[in-house]
Amino acid sequence: MRKTSTIVTAAFAGAVLAGCSLGDAPPSDVSAGSLAEAGDLSGVEVTVGGKEFTEQLILCEVTAQALESAGAKVERSCGMSGSSTVRSALTSGDVDLYWEYTGTGWITHLGETKAIADPTELYQTVAEADEKQNSIVWLEPSPANNTYAVAASKEQADKLGVSTLSDYAKLAKSDAGAADFCGAAEFFGRDDGWPGLQDAYGFKLPKGNVSELAAGAIYNSIDKAKPCAFGEVFATDGRIAALDLVVLEDDKKFFTAYNPSVTIRKEALDTNPAIADVLAPVAEALTDETLQALNAEVDVDGATPEKTAKEWLTKEGFVGD
Repeated sequence: MRKTSTIVTAAFAGAVLAGCSLGDAPPSDVSAGSLAEAGDLSGVEVTVGGKEFTEQLILCEVTAQALESAGAKVERSCGMSGSSTVRSALTSGDVDLYWEYTGTGWITHLGETKAIADPTELYQTVAEADEKQNSIVWLEPSPANNTYAVAASKEQADKLGVSTLSDYAKLAKSDAGAADFCGAAEFFGRDDGWPGLQDAYGFKLPKGNVSELAAGAIYNSIDKAKPCAFGEVFATDGRIAALDLVVLEDDKKFFTAYNPSVTIRKEALDTNPAIADVLAPVAEALTDETLQALNAEVDVDGATPEKTAKEWLTKEGFVGD
């Protein structure tokens, strides 16, 4: 999966790293809530993994606390560097489960290049292939979709009359200077990123109107329309709402879906099937808006992933007060 960069102060950055270091985080003090009624995990020992960007740090902690509330003993390996690292940990048995994205499963882990536009079909195809080939089970995905998107400030979008990617393509062809675009290196190099986007929408923005930035810098850049009025974002990033950015509608449905789903070793699930029952309500509750709000609590407000996870689980009644 593409990284969603974390913006924190220097002081808070240390706290995040300390709170989410691999394998040594203490058990949370959550008590039983509705998830404990869904399944009993008393005596179960499980290792939960996760990647290093904000959303994954939150999801890793949400999962650990959810399982602990149902009686499991959980070891955390949150904050692992990159999709390949955590995937290798899963297939080797170093971790038992982690949240992966359907688009990442299809493109990165299964090595497929043919686009599947329908999110449900993509999930079903990935789940079937990964279980058959690698004995990895994909639990039911959440409705959230952390896909690539293109955004602009509301002021710029209104001024230029752009609300869809087709509108943006027309602007790029008629006034390239007004369509200046910022993206990260990975986005510019992926077929499901900038090259494919231009092909799908039939435009070619001159190189002089394209700027490569670190992913985390793009949000503030397009908010200020400097150096770019438009840029690559991730659909569940908390800074979209915080900066009042407008996400352009992907009216040709080019971008691959990236629905989060718990991926778990088949052996671990067969041994402890109640894990799926405990985590199903969590997945169902994770909408785009929910993840945007949770990500914003960390990236914008400076909360820790642990605190953010616990407060949300408690508010939902998933764990006890």
